[in-house]
Amino acid sequence: MAASRKKNLLIIAIVVVLIMVVVLSLFVFLISPRLYTGKLEPINIGLYPSEYNSLIYIANDQKYFSANGLNVTFKTYLSGASAVSGMLKGEVDASTGSEFVVASNVMKNASLCAFGSVSKYLNVYLAARIDKGINRISDLEGKKIGLTLESSNQFYLSRFLELNGINQSKVTLVNINFVETPNALANGTVDATVTFQPYLNQIQSLLPNKTVVFLIQSNQFGYFEATCAKSWASSHSDLIIKLLKALIQAESFNINHQDKAIAIVAKDLNYTDSYTTSVWPDFQYSVTLDQSFVLLMQEEARWLISNNLTSLTSVPNFLTNIYSDGLKSVRPQSVNIIGLGN
Repeated sequence: MAASRKKNLLIIAIVVVLIMVVVLSLFVFLISPRLYTGKLEPINIGLYPSEYNSLIYIANDQKYFSANGLNVTFKTYLSGASAVSGMLKGEVDASTGSEFVVASNVMKNASLCAFGSVSKYLNVYLAARIDKGINRISDLEGKKIGLTLESSNQFYLSRFLELNGINQSKVTLVNINFVETPNALANGTVDATVTFQPYLNQIQSLLPNKTVVFLIQSNQFGYFEATCAKSWASSHSDLIIKLLKALIQAESFNINHQDKAIAIVAKDLNYTDSYTTSVWPDFQYSVTLDQSFVLLMQEEARWLISNNLTSLTSVPNFLTNIYSDGLKSVRPQSVNIIGLGN
């Protein structure tokens, strides 16, 4: 009797294990990218070579683009702003750039739309020379600060100064391309500079133990967005869906294999693994359309208006420049913008 009961329990256990194996195999099959057997559709993407675009590098390395039916060609630009500008000129089909680039182009009446983030970032710094008498934020008064004017860096600096009780008229702004900020600070052209990586590391190498560094984004993440022309979105919705699927698969790869993801990006950008690992926490790699993305653009628009950097006198309706149908069809829970409708 006992032997028969043990035999039955063993059979039940074997059946349960077999069911679990079948269910797990089915789950893996469903979430794994399918081998695409049709004709690959061409798409040209313009981008600034940086860790902002890590999901794109991962998707390309892991062949997620081709697995979703895309033949992707990349065109590199000197900045996100120039990549979006190239897209608007028809040089590429899609591009990536910051939310500030999206907002400023919309305010110039550009017919573009954002269709999903490729990263969120918290990495804009103010590096200042201690030997110029700058040890704390209040010491910035009367100093020369280098940055790219009419950019997100100026927006972040302006808000940072305001939040710390410093009128922008109390500092002198010097227009410097972001790639030149390390040398400008080192040679004394400016006393402080707005910068980000890898230029912050370059500054600290040129001026070891001679700088004080402040994070100036007020703990508000910026957004790096995938963009295209409105007309292209309406006529190529299928390509946008395929592109978003590949990026979401890259997002999952980063979650489950972060060390490998870091190695891929480091190799593509010719960075060291140690550097890439050190800056990885400055980014959130997720494909979304967030309400905070819209709110930040609205804040930037108000800043542009108040500083007479646009001919507009009121904040535009940025919802008309967001293409959400693609992400809604792929992963609807990642669209969290009020007023977009169903």
